Amino acid sequence: MSPEFDAYDSSGRLLAEERAGDNAPPLSVSELSGLLKRTVEDRFGHVRLRGEISGFKRAASGHLYLALKDDNAVLDGVMWKGGAQRLAFQPQDGVEVIATGKLTTYPGRSKYQIVIDRMELAGEGALMALLEKLKAKLAAEGLFNRDRKRRLPFLPRTIGVVTSPTGAVIRDILHRLADRCPTQVLLWPVLVQGQGAAEQIARAVRGFSAMDGSGPLPRPDLVIVARGGGSIEDLWSFNEEIVVRAVAECSIPTISAVGHETDTTLCDYAADMRAPTPTAAAEMAVPVRAELLAMLGEMGLRSGRAVRRGAMQARERLEMQARLMPTPDTLLAPQRQRLDLLSDGLNSGLRHRLADARAHLGQVSGALRPALLRQYVSRAAERVDRLRLRPDYLTRVYRDRATAFDRLSRLFTSVNPDLPLQRGFARVMAGDRLVRSVTDAQAAGQVSLHFADGAVAAAIDTAAPLEPAPAPAISAPSRPARKPRDTVEGGQQDLFS
Repeated sequence: MSPEFDAYDSSGRLLAEERAGDNAPPLSVSELSGLLKRTVEDRFGHVRLRGEISGFKRAASGHLYLALKDDNAVLDGVMWKGGAQRLAFQPQDGVEVIATGKLTTYPGRSKYQIVIDRMELAGEGALMALLEKLKAKLAAEGLFNRDRKRRLPFLPRTIGVVTSPTGAVIRDILHRLADRCPTQVLLWPVLVQGQGAAEQIARAVRGFSAMDGSGPLPRPDLVIVARGGGSIEDLWSFNEEIVVRAVAECSIPTISAVGHETDTTLCDYAADMRAPTPTAAAEMAVPVRAELLAMLGEMGLRSGRAVRRGAMQARERLEMQARLMPTPDTLLAPQRQRLDLLSDGLNSGLRHRLADARAHLGQVSGALRPALLRQYVSRAAERVDRLRLRPDYLTRVYRDRATAFDRLSRLFTSVNPDLPLQRGFARVMAGDRLVRSVTDAQAAGQVSLHFADGAVAAAIDTAAPLEPAPAPAISAPSRPARKPRDTVEGGQQDLFS
């Protein structure tokens, strides 16, 4: 090693080396982080902190991450899923709480934090602040609007009750319903306070709302959410957001009967009707049966009196109209007189009709003599004999019709435009138009010549028109000899030929 290197190493300590008497061996970062973690956890293994929640976040795993702060400091915190499930309230930013747990460090970020085992609200003031904050949030969404409230059914056949099965509330409701108007009651047992109470209450309300009546149990016409009195902490389950939303979204009219008359929960604002007590809820749910029967009886009496009064008034009006109407004799007098006149004329009319009939019968019977009938039959037989059709007449008519058809066939053949093409002639066409003169051909320029075996295109030369060729002599066709007319028997000629 060179002297320059030795000098630099001794003065600048470029390389680390152990010296005699040095009792502080170097530690790794992980070792130091572990020592800090054990020191902090041993010294602060159980602490209680009072602070305001900030930056609250619930991870998908169920763990809670937040920060506790006061005026001068901030401390990160975490609450694992098991502890988060035991919370009696929903943490929110700005809520002051008291957290119990232990301090620890997180080596991955070089920071310390508190692992929270239990967390409560810091006094009734913090609880009320959380309540007001949640109330403002739900009110802004319209869950407490009056236009969402529905009218309760007048006489529900089935009432669903969401409450504890062992408390005095359900007994008070059943007793009051039995006194007023016995009704079928479906009880959905739930916890009304403590851990998991809010989830059970919300599940019960949604369960009643989802029933369609097709199962063994009927669908309730009314739902009562009830609980006895208690402190604000005891009634807190009915302030949870999950319960308030379930009550607001219920498709069945609901009555909230939570606590005593002075107690108010957010469930009361979301329900269609608030009852001061569970007993009052039963009174709101059904009318008094005795009062209903008395009212029905009174209505029956009133309807009977109304019917009788209407019949009496109708009878009086009928009697008044009857006095103003004419008597039957007055109405029938003209018809009776007319009947007498017609009766008198009926006998004479029948006699005259009978005399005319006898005269006509005499005239007709005089013409019905056997000699006249035989003469009429003889003349009719002669006419029928003259009208008989003989076969020679039909044969002559058929031959004449065949001759006329043959003449028409020869005429059709002679006027066929394609017949001259077979004798060497051609038809000149310009498109779909027949060319009839030289002028038309020169004007067309391009023509087509149609022969018997096809057509060819031709161009017209307009320089020097050709002289027309002399027409060939056409001899007149010889006419066939006229056949002698057939004669019928006796030498007479046929008039139809």
